[in-house]
Amino acid sequence: MRRLFPVTDQTSAAAGPREWSLDELAEAYAYPEPSPGADPAAGAGAAGSWLRANMVSSLDGAAQHDGRSEPISSATDMRIFGTLRALADVVVVGAETVRREGYRPARAREAFAARRQAAGQGPAPAIAVVSASLDLDFSLPLFTEPLVPTLLLTGAAAPPERVREAERAGAEVVVAGDGRGVEPARAVRALAARGLTRQLTEGGPRLLGQLVAAGVLDELCLTVSPLLTAGGAQRIAGGPSLAVPERYALASILEEDGFLFTRYRRA
Repeated sequence: MRRLFPVTDQTSAAAGPREWSLDELAEAYAYPEPSPGADPAAGAGAAGSWLRANMVSSLDGAAQHDGRSEPISSATDMRIFGTLRALADVVVVGAETVRREGYRPARAREAFAARRQAAGQGPAPAIAVVSASLDLDFSLPLFTEPLVPTLLLTGAAAPPERVREAERAGAEVVVAGDGRGVEPARAVRALAARGLTRQLTEGGPRLLGQLVAAGVLDELCLTVSPLLTAGGAQRIAGGPSLAVPERYALASILEEDGFLFTRYRRA
């Protein structure tokens, strides 16, 4: 791997590629320090919490192939995926992605144990599933085997029987909307109020589109895969388009084997 941007005296684009250690990846993707005196429960970004997304896309804009992201990923992309998880307090994911990708609870990783302890974090991030209906299989390991209880972000009008079933399974139900749907800004605040300020979302595209439309996404970590898929696969963000496109600023680019690992922050 090599750093293409920003270029420094120590890491230049002309330097030969080499395998980065997990510590180097953790430094490259470290969360920004919260603003002094910020109230984490007040909102996103400058208010103390930070919401980043991690997605992968083919050259022609496909976020999936045959319904899954793995075919357009790589071993290094998965190392970065694991690093981003290891840095986060909570991983926010849509219910459809949980069902399609067979989500499991985050695991403790010895390589990041000291870093997490120094940051005041538990052994692994919590998984927070966004679901209006709570139509989930509560017998899955995500609910039966997590190191920390799985959170369910839902609306006040979620089916009461599903709420009770989720709680019996050990999940914590978090109301983040007045109706059946989840309000993204309210979800961010609810997680931050629980001390989960380093937030990561892994999609899917529908959830990412909702977060973008609500203006709560602070950072996008996008892997650009050197593959063409054609077909009608979904983009990384779905849903209605914004009236005015939101501008993000390039923060960094890493490269390996033709894969570009980019980071953009809200301008």
